[in-house]
Amino acid sequence: MRRIQAREAIVVVTAVAMLHIIPGYWYPRSISLTHHLPATNYYIQMLSPTPLVPIRLEDGPEIWCKLDFLNPSGSTKDRIARFIVEKAWRERRIARGTTVVEASSGSTSIALALVCAQMGLRFVAVMPEGVSNERVKIIRAYGGEVRMTPRSAGIRGAIAETERMAETETVFLPRQFSNEDNAAAHRFGTAREILNDLPGGAVDAVVSGVGTGGTLVGLYRGFCDAGCRVTPVHARPIEWSATEDAECCSFSTRIPGVLDSISEIFSESALPGMATVEVRGDEAMDTTRKLMCNGFPVGPSSGLNYRAAQLVAEREELHEGVIVTIFPDRMERYFSTELFGALA
Repeated sequence: MRRIQAREAIVVVTAVAMLHIIPGYWYPRSISLTHHLPATNYYIQMLSPTPLVPIRLEDGPEIWCKLDFLNPSGSTKDRIARFIVEKAWRERRIARGTTVVEASSGSTSIALALVCAQMGLRFVAVMPEGVSNERVKIIRAYGGEVRMTPRSAGIRGAIAETERMAETETVFLPRQFSNEDNAAAHRFGTAREILNDLPGGAVDAVVSGVGTGGTLVGLYRGFCDAGCRVTPVHARPIEWSATEDAECCSFSTRIPGVLDSISEIFSESALPGMATVEVRGDEAMDTTRKLMCNGFPVGPSSGLNYRAAQLVAEREELHEGVIVTIFPDRMERYFSTELFGALA
């Protein structure tokens, strides 16, 4: 047996010193453990996937709809709130008592308020003046704080305020409009749930309005990962007349949270072959009310998505295809808006 040279001996001794030797195992002496999530009162991890159901209104086409309004806070934004905050927690970028700050028209802020309440985090929502009062009350009910920015500055003004806060305070910014984890939450979560629930396990077209763009981009990527030759469809509302009920941060005067030219996630390059379907605001609102009359307690963006999906189904190349959309949020945050005006 050859003799171990001095340099080799130093390497061996150093390696052994860095390890605890336990029969059958070699462990590094210093292990950086993952920051575990709260062990009590934290129920979000235990939730089952939201239902995927085929819906046909009157004599229209059948559309497969993901009922994400059944998430705990009432919207699909629970997915990104949980994904982004849990990841930051595991990576030790945040811990109990950290302040989380986000700019949002409502649904993301509501979801973050719920997740932060569950995890012992402080939450501050920065919102443009003019959002529906229901949203503000829900955020405060979860213990969140609300700071208003001038309505004239829109959501860009709210985003700028969060960045200003980050310069002067120690806060965590989820940055939903630019954070790729937004899309990842749908790519690795929502898309897989949908494919698992579809009888044929395949999607031909996915339809969604765009706020942050995370839903459409994430679903498209998730379906492509699974081998689907899917067409991404941007549901875009258009208006023929203005209304006093316009949500301050939406380019649509009737469909809150649907934004143009804000997202850094949504782009044509991220969605090759994307089609755009324009839906009039009154059509989206009428469709929302029809869905409610069929027992679906949804908001205007669900009406937008469903109506756009119906129009997609009319295209000859997709007439027999499987078309999927998402119902993003629940009706109770719109009681004081045009959607419920006729019921007053």
